Amino acid sequence: MPTLYNHSDSNKRKTWLLLSGFLIFVILVGYIFSVAMESPIILYFVVGFSIISAFVSYWWSDKIVLSMSDAKPVKFDDNKELYRIVENLCITAGLPVPKIYIINDTAPNAFATGRDPEHAVVAVTAGLLQKLDRSELEGVIAHELSHIGNRDILLATVVTVLVGVVVLLADWFRRWTFWGGARRRNNEKGGQLQLVIMIIAIILSILAPIFVYMMQFAISRKREFLADADGALLTRYPEGLARALEKISADTEPLEVANRATAHLYISSPFEGKRDRRDKKSFFKKAFMTHPPVKERVAALRGMEI
Repeated sequence: MPTLYNHSDSNKRKTWLLLSGFLIFVILVGYIFSVAMESPIILYFVVGFSIISAFVSYWWSDKIVLSMSDAKPVKFDDNKELYRIVENLCITAGLPVPKIYIINDTAPNAFATGRDPEHAVVAVTAGLLQKLDRSELEGVIAHELSHIGNRDILLATVVTVLVGVVVLLADWFRRWTFWGGARRRNNEKGGQLQLVIMIIAIILSILAPIFVYMMQFAISRKREFLADADGALLTRYPEGLARALEKISADTEPLEVANRATAHLYISSPFEGKRDRRDKKSFFKKAFMTHPPVKERVAALRGMEI
């Protein structure tokens, strides 16, 4: 029978396989666009712009997200039980204790952010503290600490750079084509090979952004599975996290502070959770989800042995 150990290893391998394929695809798209436009300088500029944007996001993302979520810092005396849970799990995981924040929202949820374990933040909603028992809360905190330990913020930043490169380059190419760049190039160069490259580039400019977003979401889903498995290993009690996921997804109260920019950070999507329980997702719908369906996550946790 599969265990949480090999389940964790499997998700790590799948993540890096996806990321390797992602890198190869981005390089291929950039090469085809640069050949079609005969201007490698454009590719360098777009790559540089994306890296700078991701750099700013990486260094200041925690402050931006906490401000958008209206999260407030918590001191030890404000919630001793929460602090002790976080401290005990950090000792087990070998991580420094992150800053702890509370979001004054009655919907149960949580997220972790920060550029590295030394500058990490764990934020939980007031609803999470009210509606989960201790073992369930430990499961959620362990999941978030696993994101920190696995450097998921760093990985997400790298993926954001790659997505930004492709989206900006595709947009730039479409604008260049719209203003007659392709026609002028064909008139100047001619030839069947140039025409084929131009057709491929036009198709890629439409399909590539869709594909890279699908890859980004696929990597995000694998990291959620990995954090579930690693979180269960921390607590040695996967049932706690499984029950927590069921409660969070079953809760009918909307998470008022959530938006599309921050939804992927939460342990359970604040927008998809209720539908996950009722409907069987099609492959196409799953491809654009940042989180795996809760049923699949719970089944994986309950099907694994420690």
